[in-house]
Amino acid sequence: MAIDLPTLTVVLASAAIDSINPCAIGVLILMVSVVLGAKKSTGKLLLLGGLYIISIFATYLAAGLGLIYFLGSIPLFVAEYLSLIVGGFVILAGLLEIKDFFWYGQGFSLQIPSYFAQKIHGYSKNLTIPGVIFLGAFIAGVELPCTGAPYLAIITLLSLNFNFQAFLLLILYNIVFVAPLVVILLLVALGTNVSTIHDWKEANKPFMRLAIGLMLIALGWLLILIANGTINFG
Repeated sequence: MAIDLPTLTVVLASAAIDSINPCAIGVLILMVSVVLGAKKSTGKLLLLGGLYIISIFATYLAAGLGLIYFLGSIPLFVAEYLSLIVGGFVILAGLLEIKDFFWYGQGFSLQIPSYFAQKIHGYSKNLTIPGVIFLGAFIAGVELPCTGAPYLAIITLLSLNFNFQAFLLLILYNIVFVAPLVVILLLVALGTNVSTIHDWKEANKPFMRLAIGLMLIALGWLLILIANGTINFG
């Protein structure tokens, strides 16, 4: 089965870069710390952490399908101009991420507002099944406008020729997106110290932003080149 638009490489690379999302990872670490502090069993840890990850996956997938439906419902000539606008926005987001690599915290940044960050901190202490499901959906909802530029770029590309193969690519993107969360959860369940993972995340956060920024600039240019007809997938 041939993959037409976008290529499997573009989807995998974008998802891999997007997956090193400091927010979703940070909230998982916070939630795991609360679970361990409450002396919950490993089984309970895996259940709650797994539901949190599944909730993020489902919310992101639903948001992607909704945006693709919206983009597919507008006239083609409008969609082409919209692709140019989205491409420019994605490039701008990439420049902001690179700025944070050099001057983190200075000027405008793509990060969750402090109001929502405080809400997330409170919600992460609700260790009920409905609580962690809501937490995952809430995280996905508030971080999508702030850090979802790679996903927006891929959604825009997929919407240009959305079919069953493109739907599978969207699912694949979201699987790769949550993969680091699964790895972190399993590492903690196997005995890795949570503080070790937290320290690694903090130490590598600037490099995460640099990688995301470079990928966003490349994706933005790709969108613009596709919109103006310079590049044609399939």
